[in-house]
Amino acid sequence: MLLGIAFALAAGLMWGLVFVGPLLLPEYPAALQVFGRYLAFGLIAIPMAWFDRAEIARLQRDDWLEALKLTIIGNFLYYLFLASAIQHSGGPLPTMIIGTLPVVIAIFANQLSRERDGQLPWGRLAPCLGIILVGIACVNQVEMASFIREPGADLSLYLTGALQAFLAMACWTWYPIRNANWLRNHPSRKPRAWATAQGLTTLPLAVGGYAIFWVWMRESGNPLPMPFGPRPEAFIGLMLAVGLLASWLGTQCWNEASQRLPTALVGQLIVFETLAALAYAYLLRGSWPEPLVLTGILLLLLGVFLAVRIKPQKAPDRSSP
Repeated sequence: MLLGIAFALAAGLMWGLVFVGPLLLPEYPAALQVFGRYLAFGLIAIPMAWFDRAEIARLQRDDWLEALKLTIIGNFLYYLFLASAIQHSGGPLPTMIIGTLPVVIAIFANQLSRERDGQLPWGRLAPCLGIILVGIACVNQVEMASFIREPGADLSLYLTGALQAFLAMACWTWYPIRNANWLRNHPSRKPRAWATAQGLTTLPLAVGGYAIFWVWMRESGNPLPMPFGPRPEAFIGLMLAVGLLASWLGTQCWNEASQRLPTALVGQLIVFETLAALAYAYLLRGSWPEPLVLTGILLLLLGVFLAVRIKPQKAPDRSSP
């Protein structure tokens, strides 16, 4: 249990880096950052696959199709929505919306995994949800007020960013449950090899997407210099760092945690990603969060902490006399 939590913490610290990329490269379209990140992930997965070649050779056609689904929804669509949300609304609000994932995942896992892991009592889970929603409202109040004060602020862009953050949350609600189910249904498989397999499926998608985006930019007359934008060294370096740490190593650590912990619990430990992302965002701003933002963060932590303490209840065995 403790080792599983340690792996989840390591994954969260590395996944928090993906919230920084759109802030460090604001002039780069979200789609270019998505294709760049997963092109790097795919290229990194190629040499890694050599070490697990025997394990990867065991994967069947259905396993590769599952890896492809996880890649499209949990990687490409998730990061596309997230990067766009951060560029439209700033870092803290999308981070807090994504921060609801621990409880949102627990709710869905409550239904989908209740026969295996037990069910969290709704009466005890509901107050936790309320606390978390109040925390998000506190951060939203500060961030929206700050956004409106900026010259030429367009509230519709802010609201668009919030909507995109919710779409990202939907993608990442589906991903960890589906990924954890595969890992727990295949306990003899190595989590590292499964992370590498997902990296291999990203490579052709990233290459094709990058090429299509390049052609589209040229045909539309966009002045952004391709293929690596106006700051190629920063772009390539950041994509390699995020591809290695957040995509490959972070996924490997998360797979290790998913194989050791109940789905409802491991889903709630995504709060580590939220805390890391908020810390990185405010370090980048060079300022402390405002008191109302700190209140919101504490409420989020309190809600997740209370939810983690709820013990799943096994359904009674109706087959017994």
